[in-house]
Amino acid sequence: MAEVSINGTDLVVRMEGLDKLWALKSHLVIPLANVRGATVDPGIVKERKGIRAPGTHFPRVITAGTFHIDGERVFWDVRNPDKAVVIELVDERYARLVVEVDSPANVVTMIEGACAH
Repeated sequence: MAEVSINGTDLVVRMEGLDKLWALKSHLVIPLANVRGATVDPGIVKERKGIRAPGTHFPRVITAGTFHIDGERVFWDVRNPDKAVVIELVDERYARLVVEVDSPANVVTMIEGACAH
């Protein structure tokens, strides 16, 4: 699971517990100017992931780390698809972040509110 917060003009995503190991990252910091928006999307886990490099993927158990698909990098940290949030980015290393959070609707509202300013 990940903890998503706003720190000044940055979006901060911190992986919790063993997810740091599975995702091979402990945190990501993205300028809010490069965040296009966020949505709750439990169905995204059924989509193709692409090539894992580096990361972890056990179907229906965990998808974590960096995946390459259609010329884009996507960061994943999801175990429970019902709590998946997709964060769309521009001009960043990753095109999207797909992360599991405790309260998806609240995280999307927070991100959308911060991007509107």
